[in-house]
Amino acid sequence: MFQRLVIGMGIIGGLAVTSPRAQEAANPPRQTFRSAADVVTIQASVRDARGRVVNGLTTTDFEVRDNGQLRPILSLRSDRQSPLSLAILVDMSGSMRIGPKIAMARQAYDSVLSQLRQDQDEAALFTFDATLHERRDFTRDLATLNDGLSDFEPFGTTSLYDATAAAARRLSARSGTHKAVIVLTDGIDTSSAMTAQAVSGLASSIDVPVFVVATVPSLDQRVLLEASGRATPSGAADLRDLAEWTGGQFVFASTFAETIVAASHLIDELRQEYVIAIEAANDREWRRLDVRVRRPSTIVKARSGYFAGANSVTDTHSSASAAR
Repeated sequence: MFQRLVIGMGIIGGLAVTSPRAQEAANPPRQTFRSAADVVTIQASVRDARGRVVNGLTTTDFEVRDNGQLRPILSLRSDRQSPLSLAILVDMSGSMRIGPKIAMARQAYDSVLSQLRQDQDEAALFTFDATLHERRDFTRDLATLNDGLSDFEPFGTTSLYDATAAAARRLSARSGTHKAVIVLTDGIDTSSAMTAQAVSGLASSIDVPVFVVATVPSLDQRVLLEASGRATPSGAADLRDLAEWTGGQFVFASTFAETIVAASHLIDELRQEYVIAIEAANDREWRRLDVRVRRPSTIVKARSGYFAGANSVTDTHSSASAAR
């Protein structure tokens, strides 16, 4: 792939690796994210006003701005046959015991797997409660992922944001053309050290879109919307913001049938993404990205920014705020 990407990060609580410079500092370590890149890749999906995927675009159709400055596009790729790399996270906290939530999550998991291509796409299975648990490592032998959730029962608190951050870090090193974190959850975080806002900054900076499927009965949707949309002193974003800032998507799946449809649409959207490459800036800072298509009534979803500079070390919370 036409790029050289070197990424490291340090996050309190062991979600990432603390840099040697931070270890030697006299002050206590902060939550940091380190990045160096020659080329920035951008996974972008394009739809028209009716929600239909727009295919056949070329480099002349796209406009990419880096901190407001128009940047030349080095390459553009769009190939439905390109492999996927997925980190699938399934909420196994105690709240998933209520009603059909866990059964719906298992249905969504099976539906995602059914859309993947044996020996070409790869996926890993993680579950989370208060911590992240690796159940199956990344593999192209997709049959080994079947029934991966059959032996696990919901228990404990929910560290959804922390788990998503850890999975995004694992996924960043994979080789798939299209990468994504898929979270199957009832949508309410109760014990993360990180906020949705911090995770969105982290994930978008390494071009890992986050897709959240909230497997909740329709009567619970209002409760979830109120809980995730409530303003907090720290300015934490809700799950919808987490998904959209990374170029992903947030959807409700209130019935078993809807979980199948949501999984199908999600994988189909990933396969039809454009992969754009631009030259990275040299400034040591968070850089805002704005991707547009020079056609009326088109909607583009893509990462909100990246960390530039070979030696830049940026606090994840302040950098995520810049991504808004």
